[in-house]
Amino acid sequence: MSEALEQTGRKARLIGQGIPEDFLISAAVAEFKGPEVFGVVRLAQVNMELARIEASFSGLSPGKHGWSINEFGDLTRAAASTGKVFNPIKGGSAEKPLGDLGTLDVDEKGAAFFSGMKEKLRIADLIGRSIVVYGTEEKSDPGVTASVIARSAGVGENYKSICTCDGTTIWETSDTDFIVSKV
Repeated sequence: MSEALEQTGRKARLIGQGIPEDFLISAAVAEFKGPEVFGVVRLAQVNMELARIEASFSGLSPGKHGWSINEFGDLTRAAASTGKVFNPIKGGSAEKPLGDLGTLDVDEKGAAFFSGMKEKLRIADLIGRSIVVYGTEEKSDPGVTASVIARSAGVGENYKSICTCDGTTIWETSDTDFIVSKV
């Protein structure tokens, strides 16, 4: 499909799908609005067992930062009140919880980009939870910033701006804006 669209001379990027009867929420977003860290994390349900995650951050300290989906969207004490890393699997996997998103590599300018897939992640289960970015690779500190995950319109229906300076919407960023890796 992407190749056919690109043959028209336009860039194409397909994420997600139409509205299947199996689930109602196929897209979500978490926006980080400062004062130090700014960014957006987009989540799109690819199928019932796979979600696509794309993120862009600025204002972080250079180096490696852990990040995760946490249990609660409670930001009353910033990232410290978001609970543990989300893990809905019965009995819990002590090795790597489902909400563990791995590590962000932040460049010398404080920017980080991520694009990848996460198996067994269902967007409908994430609404109202939070995404937390930590000061180091470890996810044991309270975190340096957090944002609540909110329901989002499907692809092509969400016109929230990622940058008010040039009017780019969160669905208009290109694949060159992200580094692809597997969570």
